[in-house]
Amino acid sequence: MQTPSLRKFAYLSIAAAVATISLKLLAWYLTNSVGLLSDALESCVNLVAAVVALFMIILTEKPADEEHAFGHHKAEYFSSAIEGGLIVLAAFSIIWSAVPRVLHPVPLENLGWGLFVAVGASGINLVIGLVLLRQGRKNNSIILEADGKHLMTDVYTSAGVLVGIALVKITGLLMLDALVAIGVAINILWTGYQLMRRSALGLLDSAIPEADRQKINDTLNPLKLQGLDYHSLLTRQAGQRKFISVHILMPGLWTIQKGHDLIEKIEADIRALFDAPVTVFTHLEPIEDPLSMNDIGIDRKELTS
Repeated sequence: MQTPSLRKFAYLSIAAAVATISLKLLAWYLTNSVGLLSDALESCVNLVAAVVALFMIILTEKPADEEHAFGHHKAEYFSSAIEGGLIVLAAFSIIWSAVPRVLHPVPLENLGWGLFVAVGASGINLVIGLVLLRQGRKNNSIILEADGKHLMTDVYTSAGVLVGIALVKITGLLMLDALVAIGVAINILWTGYQLMRRSALGLLDSAIPEADRQKINDTLNPLKLQGLDYHSLLTRQAGQRKFISVHILMPGLWTIQKGHDLIEKIEADIRALFDAPVTVFTHLEPIEDPLSMNDIGIDRKELTS
């Protein structure tokens, strides 16, 4: 299945990062708020992450070659792992910038204009983040999902910063600006951890979701009513592409042509279950032969005499 290019969404993310960095630096200049400075620092991380995402999308869209016969789809997991790491780095940079302001609070200035500019920057991130999340889920792209989540953590950070500034204005307690920034940083650490964990699971060839495996079983179970059977259903996910392997048990007296026609239909039925690219591997075995049960798992059992 030919999937549409996702590069335009990466370019959109880069443009959003450049715009928000400019606006947030302006907001920090106007207010002298450490919260807004830390917010601008995270947007710089967003720009780096968006550029990394673009390069990884270009790599994943490369066709399979002799050295990468199954394609380059796993590059998506490297991108999301980098994004997760950058989110964690941004969180620690926020804490690093905020702690001195807790110990030595500094008055905030020009709050009206600063808040106006900061809200505009957050609005950009909110819109683009939601677009990336929607397209990531639609296209089963962990790159776009990771980038979308990264932008949404930026929105959460901005919201927290704005709350902190509002509290400073209401209460007069200058350290609240920095304390709220630290609280937001701790919260977004969780998002970074989740992205890195998902990437690690993808690189470890985790199975496709249980609901998808059940759809495959529901498609194959009617074979048993025809005197046939199946086993050794193995699945894994590599970026957008699903890999599915299954052994089909048929009567040993069937002709090769009849068995081939059967598995062609089975493979087509499985591919039709998913909108994303799917590679299906099937293996025919005689249902009467006990040796057919020696390779139910990934490793074939040793033959016994």
